[in-house]
Amino acid sequence: MEHRGTDTEPSRIFGPRRPIWPSLRRLLGIVLAGLAVGLAGWSGFRISEQHGTLALRDESNHRLDLFASAVEGMVKRLEHVPATIQLNQDVQALLLEPRHALRVSRVNDYLRRLNAHLGSLAVFVLDERGVVVASSNSELGDDSQLGEDLSFRPYFLEALSGQVGRHFAIGAKSGQPGYFVSHPIRDGARVLGVATIKISLDPVDEVWDMLGAPALLADTNQVVILSSRPEWRYTALAELSLERRVDLQITRLYNNQQIPRFPLPVKLSIDEDSQVLEGVLPGGLPPDSDAARPVRSSTLVLGRTLDGMDWRLLIFSDLRSVRNQAVLNSMLSAVAAGFVLLLALYLNQRRRIARQKIESRQMLERANTELEHKVARRTRALTDSNTRLRREIAEREQAELTLRAAQDELVHVAKMAVLGQLATGITHELTQPLGAIRTLSGNALEFMRRGDLKAVQGNLQFVTRLADQMGNIIQPLKGFARKSLAQPAATDVAHAVSNALFLYDQRLRKEGITVHNRCEPGQIIAWCDPNRLEQVLINLIGNAMDAMRDTAVKVLTLEAVSDPACTPPLRIEVSDSGPGVPEDVRQRLFEPFFTTKEAGVGLGLGLAISRDIVREFHGDLEADNLPGGGACFTVRLPAAPDPEEEPTTT
Repeated sequence: MEHRGTDTEPSRIFGPRRPIWPSLRRLLGIVLAGLAVGLAGWSGFRISEQHGTLALRDESNHRLDLFASAVEGMVKRLEHVPATIQLNQDVQALLLEPRHALRVSRVNDYLRRLNAHLGSLAVFVLDERGVVVASSNSELGDDSQLGEDLSFRPYFLEALSGQVGRHFAIGAKSGQPGYFVSHPIRDGARVLGVATIKISLDPVDEVWDMLGAPALLADTNQVVILSSRPEWRYTALAELSLERRVDLQITRLYNNQQIPRFPLPVKLSIDEDSQVLEGVLPGGLPPDSDAARPVRSSTLVLGRTLDGMDWRLLIFSDLRSVRNQAVLNSMLSAVAAGFVLLLALYLNQRRRIARQKIESRQMLERANTELEHKVARRTRALTDSNTRLRREIAEREQAELTLRAAQDELVHVAKMAVLGQLATGITHELTQPLGAIRTLSGNALEFMRRGDLKAVQGNLQFVTRLADQMGNIIQPLKGFARKSLAQPAATDVAHAVSNALFLYDQRLRKEGITVHNRCEPGQIIAWCDPNRLEQVLINLIGNAMDAMRDTAVKVLTLEAVSDPACTPPLRIEVSDSGPGVPEDVRQRLFEPFFTTKEAGVGLGLGLAISRDIVREFHGDLEADNLPGGGACFTVRLPAAPDPEEEPTTT
C-alpha cells in the first residue's frame, strides 16, 4: 500500500505528461515554412535581378549603337576634305614658293570659302617644317594663324610621314577643343606640306540626352575628352605612365593642363583590342552637382570603340531601378509562397474536419442502429434527434456559404478601390510610351533612309506594342469621354478649376509655372454643365501656359468672384504673366480658324468653341490685357438659383 501511494503521488501533483513529439513536429513545420518562404524570396530576387540587368544591358547597347553611329556621322563626315586640298594648283605652287604674297592671299581666300561651306572650325596648310603658310582663319587670332609653328602636333608628324593623321587636341591659343584630320600634300614621292582640318565637337555635346544616362568619350590616350558630366572631362581612365605624360607635355594635346585620375573609386581596365567593354561598378556613380547625396547602388558600365577613330564610348547605367524591381518581385515571391503554404494548411485542415464529420456521422449511425435493435420504443425519439442534427448541419453549411459569399464580395470591393486609386496615374503612364513612340518613329525614318528594313520592322513592331499598351491604359476612361448633352446644374467653380489644373499637373511642374488658385470650394456656385465648364477652363489654362513658354517669370492666377451689379453676376478670371495679346490680335481672337501659333500646332477653334459653350449657359467669354503685363480671360456665368427656384430640365 505504501509503495502504491508513493508511485502515484507525482502524477497526482503534476498531472499526466504531455507528449513532446507533436510540439517538435509543429516547430519543425514552422521552421521549414519560413525557410521555404525565404528561399522563394531569394530566388525571385536573383531571377528578377538577372532579367532586369539583361534588359537594361540590351537597351543600353541599343542606345550605344545609335549614339556611336551619330557621333561617327558628325565627326567623320569631313575627314575626306584634307585629301582634296592638294588638288588646288595654288596650294601646290604656294608650297613650292611659300613667300609669294599673291599666292598666299589666293590660298587663304580659297581655304576661307571652303571652311565657310563646310562649317568646320578651321582649314589650314603647313609646310614641311610645320609652319602654317595658309589658313581659313588668317585674319583671326586662332591656332591656325599664319606663321604658327605646329610641328609638335602628332597629326602633322603622321601626315609628314605620308599617313593620314587623326587626333583630338585643344587649341594652343584659343583653348577650343577639336578633332584634327591631316593629309600629306605630295609632289610626286616628296611630301611638300600638310593639309589639316579642325572639326568642331560641339554637336556631340548636344546629343548626350539620347543616351539617358551619364556617358563619356575617351581618346586613344584613355583621357576623357567629352562627357555628359563636365567634371569628368580631361581625366584619365587609367594611370598614365611617366613617358606618356612627358609625351603629352611635348605634343600639348590637352594644352598642358593636369590630367587627374577618373573620379570613380574603381579601377577601369580597357582592352586595347576589344570593341566591347562591360562591367559593374559596385560603388555607384558620384553625385551630380545639384544632388543632395551620392548614389550608392551599383552601376552597369558598357562601352564601344568608334570605328576607325580609336575613341571609346562608355555609358554608366544605374542599376537602382533593377534592384528595386528585384526587391519588389522578391517580396511578391515570398508572399506567393506564403499564400501557397497557407492554402495547403487550409486544405489539410478542411480535410481533417471533413474526415471528423464523416467519422461522427458513422458513429451516430451505428449508435442509432444499436438503439433501434435494443429499444424499439425509442426509435421515434432517436429519429427526431437525428433529423434535428441533420438540420443543424445543413444550417451550419448554409451559414458557411453565406459567409464565403460575403468574403468574396469584400474582396471584389477591395479590388474596385485599388482600381480607383490606379486610375489617377493613367495620364502619367501615357508620357513614357508617347516619348518612346516618338523616338522609335524617328529611328525608323533613319533606318528606312539607310535601307535597313529589318531595323525598321523591329521599331514599328515596338511602336505597335506601345500603342496597344496605351490603348489598354486609356480603356477605363472611355466612359468618361462619352459624348453627352449639356445639362445645366449647380456647379462648384472651385471644383471645376481643381479638375482642370489636375490634368496639367505634370506640365505645370515641368515648366516651372507658379499657380495661384484663389477659388475656394463652396463659395461660387454657377449654373452650367460641369463637364463643359471644365473643357473651357482646360482650353484657357493651356493657352496661358503656351503664352508663358518664353517668359522668365511664369505665374498663372485663377480667381472666381461674384458681382451682383453685373449680368451675369459670376466671373472666372484666368490670368498669366506672358507678353499679353496685341490689339490687332485681340480684335480677331474669337474668330474661327484664327491662331497665332505655329503651323500644325493649333487649328484656331479653341477660343471660338469655348465662347459658344459659355454663351449656351447665357454667359460670355472676354479677353483683355493686364496693366502690369500679361493677358486675362474672363468667363461670365449666371449664378445657380435657390433650391426652391431651380428650374426643371427635360
